[in-house]
Amino acid sequence: MRAAISTPREPQSRLSQRLSQSAGTRALSVRGVRLTVDLQGEGSTVLFVHGFPLDRTMWRPLASMLTGRLRLAPDLRVVEHQTVDSRASSMSELADDLAVVLDTLEIEKAVLCGHSMGGYVAFEMLRRHPQRLNGLILCNTRAEADSADEREARDEMAALVRHFGTSSVVERMLPKLLAPSSIEALPQVVEHVEAMISRNHAEGIIDALGAMKHRADSKDLLSTIRVRTLVLAGAHDQVIPVERSRAVAAAIPGAQFTVIPEAGHLAPLEEPVATSRVLGEFLAALD
Repeated sequence: MRAAISTPREPQSRLSQRLSQSAGTRALSVRGVRLTVDLQGEGSTVLFVHGFPLDRTMWRPLASMLTGRLRLAPDLRVVEHQTVDSRASSMSELADDLAVVLDTLEIEKAVLCGHSMGGYVAFEMLRRHPQRLNGLILCNTRAEADSADEREARDEMAALVRHFGTSSVVERMLPKLLAPSSIEALPQVVEHVEAMISRNHAEGIIDALGAMKHRADSKDLLSTIRVRTLVLAGAHDQVIPVERSRAVAAAIPGAQFTVIPEAGHLAPLEEPVATSRVLGEFLAALD
């Protein structure tokens, strides 16, 4: 394990420039659903899996800094909810989608980097498609299943979305997703998070809440992980506190654990410079 990383925040003008130079996109047909994918660079692959209730663009500032490899960031089907048949009933569905994305792009293996709900999908990839992973990065995530209170809270949020739409998710979640300092100092990040949440369809958000509510407990899985693993936490994460992420790292043989000091739940978006430095060092060691 390693100590926390402290890096000056990048000026917003530079972040805006990086976002404007973001990757090209492709629309892929995946198990009956069209998924939009960001692609950038070439070389060994990093597969970025976004959290809830976000989308693939959360990775753009970070991915733009990780040169020398193929950076792949798809939207999960809960973002591009199109028909009843496109519903995601489980984390297994989302993991199977990722395996098909890799097949479609003729990619044999990837380092999987999952954020929050993306970490839950990563655990299902380990169960269902372990041969596709040659490394694992878990950002702001945890291994245990929801408690009874947490399942009840997901039901309450689903009810809010049914009655008031995605705006209710913005109001309820945004103050928890970002560190207080980020809300004050990074208005463009706040706008980006609001836009991502708003781009999700109401039914897709409800589907994601159900999939998270019923996901398997992964604590026993951790000790079986044999790929090199990095676990990242935000020092001010209100959704998944540091100690929960630390427990994940402690249970995975040989895992590296790093805390990003100024970040909340969205470390890759709030602190892309510090986060990319840690990821870059980890990926270089894998290479």
